[in-house]
Amino acid sequence: MKLSKLRLVSGAVLLACACMAQAEIRLSDPLPLAPEVTVGKLPNGLTYYIKKNARPAQKVELRLVVKAGSILEDDDQQGLAHFTEHMAFNGSTHFKRNELISYLQSIGVKFGADLNAYTSFDETVYVLPIPTNKKENLEKGFLVLEDWAHGLKFNPADINSERGIVLEEARLGKGASDRMNKVLYPKLLNGSRYAERMPIGKESVLKTFKPEAIKRFYKDWYRPDLMAVMVVGDVEPKQAEAMIRQHFGKLKNPAQARPRMYAEVPQRSQTEALVITDKEAADDTVFIRYPIRPAQEAVTIADYRRQMIENLYGQMLSARMQELSQQANPPFIQGGSSMGKLVRGYESFSAYALLGKGGVQPAVDALVQEDERARRFGFSQDELDRARKNMLRNYQRAYSERDKSDSAGFVAEYSRNFLEREAIPGIANELLYAQELLPQLSLQEINDIVAKVIPGQQKKLVVFMGAEPKAGDATPSVPTQQQLLDAVAKAEQQKIAPRTERVFASKLMDGPPAGGSIVAEKFNSAIGVTELTLGNGVRVLLKPTDFKNDQVLMGSTRFGGQSLFGDADIYNARYASAIVGSMGLKDLAPLDLQKVMAGKTVNVGASLGELSEGFGGSSSSADVESMLQLVTLYFKDVRKDAGLYQSFIGKQQDLAKNSMAQPEAVFYDAIEHATFGDSPRVDGVPRVADFDKVGLDRSLEIFRQRFSSARDMTFVFAGSFELDKIKPLIASYLSTLPVAEVPHAYRDVGLRPAAGVVKKDIYMGSEPKSTISITFHGDVAYSDEQKLTLQALGEVLNLKVIEVLREKMGMIYGGGFETTMGQHPYGHYSVALNLPTGPENVDKVIAAAFAEMHRMKTEGPSAADLEKVKLNWITRQQKSLRENPYWMSQLMGSVTQGRDPAQILRFEQRVRAITPQAVKQAAQRYLNMNNYVQVVLYPERKNVAATGTP
Repeated sequence: MKLSKLRLVSGAVLLACACMAQAEIRLSDPLPLAPEVTVGKLPNGLTYYIKKNARPAQKVELRLVVKAGSILEDDDQQGLAHFTEHMAFNGSTHFKRNELISYLQSIGVKFGADLNAYTSFDETVYVLPIPTNKKENLEKGFLVLEDWAHGLKFNPADINSERGIVLEEARLGKGASDRMNKVLYPKLLNGSRYAERMPIGKESVLKTFKPEAIKRFYKDWYRPDLMAVMVVGDVEPKQAEAMIRQHFGKLKNPAQARPRMYAEVPQRSQTEALVITDKEAADDTVFIRYPIRPAQEAVTIADYRRQMIENLYGQMLSARMQELSQQANPPFIQGGSSMGKLVRGYESFSAYALLGKGGVQPAVDALVQEDERARRFGFSQDELDRARKNMLRNYQRAYSERDKSDSAGFVAEYSRNFLEREAIPGIANELLYAQELLPQLSLQEINDIVAKVIPGQQKKLVVFMGAEPKAGDATPSVPTQQQLLDAVAKAEQQKIAPRTERVFASKLMDGPPAGGSIVAEKFNSAIGVTELTLGNGVRVLLKPTDFKNDQVLMGSTRFGGQSLFGDADIYNARYASAIVGSMGLKDLAPLDLQKVMAGKTVNVGASLGELSEGFGGSSSSADVESMLQLVTLYFKDVRKDAGLYQSFIGKQQDLAKNSMAQPEAVFYDAIEHATFGDSPRVDGVPRVADFDKVGLDRSLEIFRQRFSSARDMTFVFAGSFELDKIKPLIASYLSTLPVAEVPHAYRDVGLRPAAGVVKKDIYMGSEPKSTISITFHGDVAYSDEQKLTLQALGEVLNLKVIEVLREKMGMIYGGGFETTMGQHPYGHYSVALNLPTGPENVDKVIAAAFAEMHRMKTEGPSAADLEKVKLNWITRQQKSLRENPYWMSQLMGSVTQGRDPAQILRFEQRVRAITPQAVKQAAQRYLNMNNYVQVVLYPERKNVAATGTP
């Protein structure tokens, strides 16, 4: 009786809350500001955002956001907005050149991975995460932000030192895409100033500008009324506000400030076609840009409702386009249509397709006609119901994770609010709007809006971008401008019929299988992991956590994989799991599975790797059973669909068609084959002919051989689940998996890297750019300690790459060392160095890199450099210990490597034990100058540019 009364009271309270919520929402009301964030403005106009957030602990995300980008540059300043960003790390009031980076590294902040910045058309954003385990760190962090805001020195010598680095960054961006975009952007942006102010700038300016030009940009635009400071993390808001006032209250605006204007994008006056080709283009694409319009800001709740409608019809239209791509003979490899942002303040509807073997006409037909079908006939109630379920579920999950979200996500949201005036009502309000407004949205209203939003036969820009025709092509794939316009006109004249909805099953399985059991259970108290042994012998590791409120990760593994199949079967084995994934499960194609799963958060995929096979998956806490049902179906009921198989193979062949036109692809392929030879097991760049060696029946047979039995497989779960609730599900599903005898050990196929010194030069590409690859390989008696020491060697060498090759010599922008060590199929290691640079600097860069390696072998690292690496590792691991993916990775690794999973807790102790002498010995052991592979990419001797026919 008491329970019944409680239920009645609870129901009344919920009803009252619902009525209250409904009464509170008035569409004309302005959108509120999220109550958990403090937004204020100093008297000088500087805006600030503050939020206390506990994830990750002992860390604060600081941002300086400036409404100044390349669009504001004068003619003699093109590229100097971005150059200013670089100079922020090269001398300021409180930090000399290179002192800032060195200091931040000393407190565990890694340059590039943590400390960073970016410049775009309309903004420059500085990213500074600060550990707060020491009080002085936060004070120093604010000092850095203050220096960035008004204390940059622009020493002429420092400017000249930085020129080479910025020019190397510009060099990295050169290639087919850059050449084609230079032809595209003036038309795409309708002649707007944006097309004349690419953030990287002009090389002629970067090489020759006088210090006065960059100082003028900084003086004009780095001013408090164009700035925001953001402080989100493990800090008290009052303390943060006081520090903002202390450091930024003294900033002053110029007496005669230049007006901050935003560039206009003119309307298109006529329909045009543009054909752009390049010999190094990897893909053929077609793109239709419809009229550009001013973007509507979300100011009121009615505006927010309008955005929800846009998201709904965007989701439904995307699903239709995806369905077209899964036909036996799809009109395109990938395609879509949507309303999207162009630049700040402008948006437009556009359609895009990655072309397949059919070329332009079928892709244009599909894009134009599917958009027209939606415009003319609208969507169905079933489509709307699915989209509504998915949208509401996303809001619910975001709300459930509101106290487990990382600070970096909040500062990104606040940055958009400052720069683009994106509303930030807070997830509690947003969920309330979704719960109240989504059910009220009728199909008729949405279809009426779609009929107005999706363009009909309006003025447009039609673009083809792709590879130049090859000599001997029987049917050239490049259209003329007129053919492109004719293709669109033809598509617009076709008769359109309403879409018919396919009938499919409403659920994955009728119910859980019977007969499963758990026969043994033990608990590892050190790491909070429960180990189950199931009735069929399958092993399960369970790590319940509170790191997220609605996230469950799953993985499984067993040795075997592609190694168990001969060379003649390697292509069937390599693509078997992808082919099965492309066909679906049971009687459900992949898109049907998505429809069945509407409103659920679940994803599962099978993988047949080189030495092992298994599953990877994730779900919300409520959808674990659906995740386990998908695993069960992979074992018992994979689907054979000749049409979807042919669609998959056709797409892969189309993608491979021009892949070797890219210098980077040829370079990667050359490295793989120079290292491992020409065995079919070398996983280089796919060729069209590779897929002629794949067959549906054999691929499916191979998959079933490995996934018809779960014998000797270990499953791992980490996330927000309760043991008492997940264990019965595991017993029902995983314990009833078939466990027939199958091989459960890998086979060593004998693939080994080349011995001795191998050098190879590749000449390809029309731009003056090179890339150096040097890789040391060898056998090793594997141990976790040796692996950790090898990683430390790579990291201290990377400090030297930044310090010497980048900052001192100015010959690279990025690149560095990466190390690996493994025990399967034999003990092996690699130390790989990758350095993009100019062709004229290749020899100098190689010599400098070898000099640093030699110094490491003879002198070892400095204690200070090694301490920087250690502190960064320890800081990162402290964060990772509160993340489900880290525990999944470590527990899966403990299975494959046979190590004690509790070793996770000894990480700091193991790191602290690494000495400079141990790193020096590692350098002597692993940097064997008599055993490495060196491949260098040089440009070809001809100079080829993109051609455009506007």
